[in-house]
Amino acid sequence: MPEVHELILGPVSCHCWNGDRSKFAMSPNNNEVHIYSKKGPKWEVESVLTEHGQRVTGMDWAPESNRLVTCAADRNAYVWSPDSSGWKPSLVILRINRAATIVKWSPKENKFAVGSSARLISICYFEEENDWWVSKHIKKPLRSTVLSLDWHPNNYLLAAGSCDFKARVFSAYVKEIEGKPEPTPWGKKMPFGAIMAEYANGGGGWVHCVCFSPSGNKLAWVGHDSSISVVNKAEDQVVTVKHNNLPYLASLWVNENSLVCAGYDYYPVLWSHDDAGKLTYINKLDAAEKKQAGRVSAMDKFRDLDKRAQSGTADTSVLSTHQNAITQIFPMTGPRDSLTAFSTTGVDGKLVIWNCKSIESQIAGIKF
Repeated sequence: MPEVHELILGPVSCHCWNGDRSKFAMSPNNNEVHIYSKKGPKWEVESVLTEHGQRVTGMDWAPESNRLVTCAADRNAYVWSPDSSGWKPSLVILRINRAATIVKWSPKENKFAVGSSARLISICYFEEENDWWVSKHIKKPLRSTVLSLDWHPNNYLLAAGSCDFKARVFSAYVKEIEGKPEPTPWGKKMPFGAIMAEYANGGGGWVHCVCFSPSGNKLAWVGHDSSISVVNKAEDQVVTVKHNNLPYLASLWVNENSLVCAGYDYYPVLWSHDDAGKLTYINKLDAAEKKQAGRVSAMDKFRDLDKRAQSGTADTSVLSTHQNAITQIFPMTGPRDSLTAFSTTGVDGKLVIWNCKSIESQIAGIKF
């Protein structure tokens, strides 16, 4: 059974874990960032960061340097470093005139990318001379809001999904801070901002999430038209499947050939992509059962109704661990090419940790 933590009554806009998974950060769909640490069997709030002026839209925690980066609808980003007095924010010069939507550290943690509604991506790196984070912009050919980002394992390539129905791979090579990149199946020459690949799902759906496989040779993306697509650049294979579920909002490779997706259907599902380029739906990864009615206090009853925005007394709970849309999947434990656990958050205010080993028994022929 998955490990379930009831964090808040409202939506969780985003979450992330620190390097050793002893702490996690989340935003309760406002301008605050809550840092949790474990006290016995429960997770409790350790710190609250309130530097942002509007809703926090993205965050990422660098596992080695232990720095937390956040972005928000106030068009700002901050890099937070822990010290003896708490968390100290560092200034980031984003130079955007619309809301920031997502932020991701690069694998080597020497830069990070921020997507925005300004139809551009800011690649940020530290400038020691002025003691702040500066940015370079990737603009063309983006034509709408950037909804998702993911770094290639080589630290140079960046995938982006946006509201213009496209998934793209850009070069984010910053010559000021790093050496020249080695050739990959995505290309040999990688000047900053160069578009290495561009794909559409064929159905005109917003691209909600993009993710590279552990090797970096595969890229998966999910669209609002209930589609899932995978390209294997090494084999020059592209496949798109229109599934029967509601649209996915998040996706994550748990190994080189297995992909977990989740969204408006309240539960994660597993897909398999083999070496021949075939994309196959395997199973949903949730065996939750509806809770039996028992003695419930009036306060608990009304709290539950308020949480699901209901006014009546009818039981509308569903047979899933999450009781509303899942908006994010985050890797939890295990190496990148063989995850042993991942976490999900969503509109129901829950943090759920899924153990891949317990899932394995449900799925014939798929090894985690």
